Amino acid sequence: MPADVLIVEDEPDIRNLVVHHLTRDGFRCRTAGSGAEALARIRAAAPDLVVLDLMLPEMTGLEVCRRLRADPATAGVPIIMLTAKTDEVDRIVGLEMGADDYVAKPFSPKELVARVRAVLRRARPD
Repeated sequence: MPADVLIVEDEPDIRNLVVHHLTRDGFRCRTAGSGAEALARIRAAAPDLVVLDLMLPEMTGLEVCRRLRADPATAGVPIIMLTAKTDEVDRIVGLEMGADDYVAKPFSPKELVARVRAVLRRARPD
């Protein structure tokens, strides 16, 4: 069964690009355009992995990450942050908040797919 990936991104072009590449590589994708929508979708059905933008309407990606990690039902869901915030301090904060990986925009779609595969491999060893 293909892994279920939730892409949380408010920019439709970026969201569609990520969905296109992950779907093409065999992942099942769902999307959310805001932090609140992401939390609702995750509560309804936890994904195998979340690709999470940091700068979202209503609630930041860091807050989404914090809430996921604080909830025992979602604490183990892997998170890859995908963001334009590229300063070292932003990367450190994201990783310390519980992200499993951090990809800076602009990004290579092939690299993102490889990172999704790597994080899932660590999270769900065969």
